[in-house]
Amino acid sequence: MQHTKPSDFIIRDEPERHDAEAVNRADQRLYAERKWVYPKLTHGFYRGLKWALLVVCLGIYYLVPWIRWDRGPELPNQAVLLDMTHNRFFMFELEIWPQEFYFVTGLLVLAALALFLVTSLFGRVWCGYFCPQTVWTDLMVAVERFWQGDRNARIRLDKEPWTLKKVFQKTMTHLSFLFISAATGGAFVYYFTDAPTLFWQFMTLSAPQEAYVFAGLFTATTYILGGIAREQVCIYMCPWPRIQGAMIDKNSFLVAYKTERGEPRGAFRKGTSWEGRGDCIDCKACVAVCPMGIDIRDGSQLECIQCALCVDACNDVMAKIGRPQGLVAYDTIARGEAVAALVKSGQATECEAGCACSTAVAENKVHLLRPRTLLYLGLIAIVGGIMLAAISNRSLVEANVIPDRNPFFVKLANGDIRNGYTLKVLNKLHEPRRYGISIEGLPSAKLTLADIADGAPPQILVPTDVLQEFRLFVSVPEAAVASLGSTHAPFVFIVRDLADSRTARRATTFRSAQ
Repeated sequence: MQHTKPSDFIIRDEPERHDAEAVNRADQRLYAERKWVYPKLTHGFYRGLKWALLVVCLGIYYLVPWIRWDRGPELPNQAVLLDMTHNRFFMFELEIWPQEFYFVTGLLVLAALALFLVTSLFGRVWCGYFCPQTVWTDLMVAVERFWQGDRNARIRLDKEPWTLKKVFQKTMTHLSFLFISAATGGAFVYYFTDAPTLFWQFMTLSAPQEAYVFAGLFTATTYILGGIAREQVCIYMCPWPRIQGAMIDKNSFLVAYKTERGEPRGAFRKGTSWEGRGDCIDCKACVAVCPMGIDIRDGSQLECIQCALCVDACNDVMAKIGRPQGLVAYDTIARGEAVAALVKSGQATECEAGCACSTAVAENKVHLLRPRTLLYLGLIAIVGGIMLAAISNRSLVEANVIPDRNPFFVKLANGDIRNGYTLKVLNKLHEPRRYGISIEGLPSAKLTLADIADGAPPQILVPTDVLQEFRLFVSVPEAAVASLGSTHAPFVFIVRDLADSRTARRATTFRSAQ
């Protein structure tokens, strides 16, 4: 075996170079400079669908805090409200307390499973149509287009020197961004308190300081993410593009460029034969409309949000040159591979209506119900069933008992042993309720309420939707203490609704010695 010496690893006669060009090349390898994206306006089915969903999503976001829901005279009448002051979450008829946060967890799990299911069927369709980042970015781009013009006009404007016209257009664009962002931040804080009241406080500059702070924070976030960062958020900040690859398979519907039909691509003049060439005329219309600035013809890419605007752009071009639409379209990998196999074998050379490729596509049916989607559907059914069972069996009265720790017990003048307890009762109903208090498991014990005459029935009144505390005492005669069998005798407090006999039971112990 040949041995190497340490000196063999020393590179001699190689001068060190630290010139600017080498440093720049290294920097380029580590950091990709942002290329500003100028999406062009297009028209078509998917663009119209995106406009419709944008209006629906923004309408829901801005209008929901103003929906009223009558819960009675002592409760807020806002349909959806995160009542941080009283630690409650109202969503129409449903009310969730902190100890019931598992309902929120269940809703989040259901939302995640639904997202997995939709992704396995249609790829990143959530990102392309419903994601808040996409919705607000789409709105910001529309505003930018209104003030500065479409793609070519905006590119020219950015290259021009600063003039009064350019200053005006840029200023109005960013003022519009700030107005939209302020409306976004202002609408979000309405979910945490009564919307009409807070709106009037904003108008009169009398709102709580926290409202201004959070509204300003959400305004700045919307302005930066939707107006400035845009596609950078989806590419570098959002984790979903990295995760969604595990959700899709060969039967998922994805926006795809049909290479076997489009290649070889090239410029086309009217009257020229289509023989020996593909349908793609390399017009780059699909690139111009892409909000992520990618070329769908390069294949599946992490940046693609499946918005299908490239489908509209390409279909428009195909209509103008008299070729079949669908060169860029939603399709599955399985059907694409079937067509590619036909082309490779020589059974088909192009993909038009009625050709062998179309037959292959028809034979490769879309399988919506497959192991992956059935698994997600099953999990959704299980979690949904658990949630429904939990809500239907939800207790409307809750109780908690805290025994006194100092002292554990008191020996009264007549020899009785007395323990003190703090009882907390939560009335989840939207009306005041009267409850009877009793105990079981302590023979000969006597229950009394503090500040209530001895011998009065142990009853309490709990106001609407309130957690209230009460002081109770449990006394056991000295002669009966020995029969308890333990210095820490277990027993149960029972809180019973006197109107409908709903009960809440809480176990605790009676101390008769240290």
